[in-house]
Amino acid sequence: MGTQLWHTLKLEGPLSTGIAHLFLHRPSHHNALDSVLFRELPLALSALDANPSVRVIILSGSGKHFCSGIELGTLSSHLGDAPDGVEQLPSDVGRKSEKLVRSVKQMQAAISAVEECRKPVIAAVHGACIGAGVDLLTACDLRYCSQDCFFSVKEVDLAIVPDLGTLQRLPRLIGHGNAMELALTGRRFDGEEAKRLGLVQDVLPSIEMLRDKVEIVAGLIAAKSPLAVVGIKRVLLKARDVSVAHGLDDVATWNASMIMSHDVKEAIQAQKQKRKPVFAKL
Repeated sequence: MGTQLWHTLKLEGPLSTGIAHLFLHRPSHHNALDSVLFRELPLALSALDANPSVRVIILSGSGKHFCSGIELGTLSSHLGDAPDGVEQLPSDVGRKSEKLVRSVKQMQAAISAVEECRKPVIAAVHGACIGAGVDLLTACDLRYCSQDCFFSVKEVDLAIVPDLGTLQRLPRLIGHGNAMELALTGRRFDGEEAKRLGLVQDVLPSIEMLRDKVEIVAGLIAAKSPLAVVGIKRVLLKARDVSVAHGLDDVATWNASMIMSHDVKEAIQAQKQKRKPVFAKL
């Protein structure tokens, strides 16, 4: 896992605690999302998901910023304004539109890979989190930021409707009216406002304190039953998109199949013996 070569990402771990660190690693470009990163991100998450030693993933950005959005050159190529040597979109309007839809869906799938990963993904955000960076942030399970952080749903300033998940996920986190205002204005807002809105769980005074905080949270999660952790993530995400009745039916089915696991027996025994439980890898 640690020897995998990525061009736009950096991976550290997993540590003995089960925590893996995944970095957006284009610091000279402020971690703007390009076509290579869109290809590599779901591959890296899939590898972490399949690794039984990984229990929690911390997603951060290398350099001064978390993510400055989609790279403009990548955006231009998707719109058909490709540089020399890059395949142009078809001249036929229908074929051009069909290819553009496929391109957008591929980028959407890369962002959704964060949500679809069974293991919890915790975002540790510093510096800028703009445009597609917000798409990525809202797909994470928990979100923390440092005090220097600023956010913007920037697409409106490029005359674009955000199409990688912000308009679908952000209202569920901060409410319809707040999401509408931020998306329509594209205005910048800071970490304290992000916390008041519910976009982030907490704001830390420094990057060092941010790192310490997410390590603590990740460690608490990693110490729990991995079956319970992936089950909670799965059931909560499902409950978000269905009725209460369907959500209750889903969790009943999950627990009926998982309640007899060794993890449950170990958790009960550990409580009786007043010790920390030890759970097998997933």
